[in-house]
Amino acid sequence: MDRRDFVRFGMAAGAFAGVTGPTAAVVPKPRPRAESDILDAGVREQGAAMAAGTISSHTLVGRYLARIAAIDKAGPRLNAVIETNPEALKIAQELDRERAGGKLRGPLHGIPVLLKDNIATGDRMCTTAGSLALDGVRASRDAFVAARLRAAGAVIIGKTNLSEWANMRSTHSVSGWSARGGQTKNPYALDRNPSGSSSGSGAAIAASLATLAVGTETDGSIVSPASSCGIVGLKPTLGLVSRSGIIPIAHSQDTAGPMTRSVADAALMLAAMTGVDSDDAVTKESQGKIGDYVAALRLDGLRGKRIGVARNFFGGSTAVDKVVEEELALLRAQGALLVDVELPNTDKYGESEMAVLLHEFAPDLEAWLAAYAPHAPVKNMADVIAFNEKQAAREMPYFGQEHLIAAGSKRGLDAKAYREALANNLRYTREEGIDKVLRAHRLDALVAPTGGVAWLTDYINGDHYGMSFSSPAAVAGYPHITVPAGYTRGLPVGLSFVGTAYTEAALIGMAYAYEQASRRRRAPTFPATVNVKA
Repeated sequence: MDRRDFVRFGMAAGAFAGVTGPTAAVVPKPRPRAESDILDAGVREQGAAMAAGTISSHTLVGRYLARIAAIDKAGPRLNAVIETNPEALKIAQELDRERAGGKLRGPLHGIPVLLKDNIATGDRMCTTAGSLALDGVRASRDAFVAARLRAAGAVIIGKTNLSEWANMRSTHSVSGWSARGGQTKNPYALDRNPSGSSSGSGAAIAASLATLAVGTETDGSIVSPASSCGIVGLKPTLGLVSRSGIIPIAHSQDTAGPMTRSVADAALMLAAMTGVDSDDAVTKESQGKIGDYVAALRLDGLRGKRIGVARNFFGGSTAVDKVVEEELALLRAQGALLVDVELPNTDKYGESEMAVLLHEFAPDLEAWLAAYAPHAPVKNMADVIAFNEKQAAREMPYFGQEHLIAAGSKRGLDAKAYREALANNLRYTREEGIDKVLRAHRLDALVAPTGGVAWLTDYINGDHYGMSFSSPAAVAGYPHITVPAGYTRGLPVGLSFVGTAYTEAALIGMAYAYEQASRRRRAPTFPATVNVKA
């Protein structure tokens, strides 16, 4: 790490080690953990245990790998982890040696993390986006995000399953299913869907298969599975986190982000993931805009905040609305002023969003294959389509590849239709969307239900999401964090906080204050189905 990173991580580590100052004053001390529930603990508690010598990274990683074997590959068979890292224990042991020698890379030192299987790792694991077309293909080097996490001391213990090609394969897809990984299940009801496309990351963190996970989002793929699996999901501003090395859908909207069991862990993880990357020009825009996300973890983060309640994103589910309405009262009790608003122009970019994604998918994928998997048997979208047709019995037993075919038919990012669609998206989600309503009502953020509850996994009818609050921030490239807000029929409900560009620190502060006041998350018990009397 360079000096800037050392200082940033050092400050974060100090804040979590009981030093004096405004951050330490509002972050609760870690409660004692029984050995049996250390796997459900967060970064701060696990780090404190390693510092005290009551557990090592090697032991912690080993216990997570054993839990993956017991819960993911046996027992309820969540199928959240597509592959484990054969070098994880060795890496953890080396990090233990560094700690013993007085070298501490930061708060993530020795902490186990899972990466979604569209994030390149230059190791013995594959990077496939869940497709058999890339089965066995090892990336030539780490994605920038993977490299940043390694530099921060995190132990990458495996890759998570996902909706194949990040849910951009079919118009009739089933989230959480990939030909390589099979179907991921929701830990709160095994017959329910975990949502996609970061399905494995959401289910794995909910089930405590690692401390942290990375998801990726184009539209909803972090926040929707986070909400459906009862965890925290943070989709950053486009450009705050590098996209280089991540198998793409579309550079206009793609980003990686933290998926964790707490807002504090998301803040620590985001601090490690950010940074300017020479291979991703858009990250240059983040210079001078990276916040102090750990300092934002304040119990008074809602006090005096003006928050718009986006009423046109209610109404999808009476049960969900009831849960969220009760939580709005808690926001008020924490000092927030709530203003009912309507987010404008939300009906003006649905078609143009899809047009942009389809135009960017093929050229972006071809560039990734050339840069990170030049030895792969497929070189472009046409090759992937042809592979799927030849392997239809294995690749397309439930749904087809309509999106791949449509993307393969688009030519050129200088096409007038593409440029007009992109301009339309930005106009109606930014200056005539989120920014307009924030300015008009002098708001610090917007809140709404993240989406509906988990639906039954259905290979006949496909996905049925219901109401979702993901698109405005996703299309705008603006930050969005979802926090567990409660349950209906035992299924998690998420509350979303959305802001304008580079307001992650403010959103983290609000989300943290809400989380600490509400404490809604509870661990899943892996029931076979929903208890309708719950």
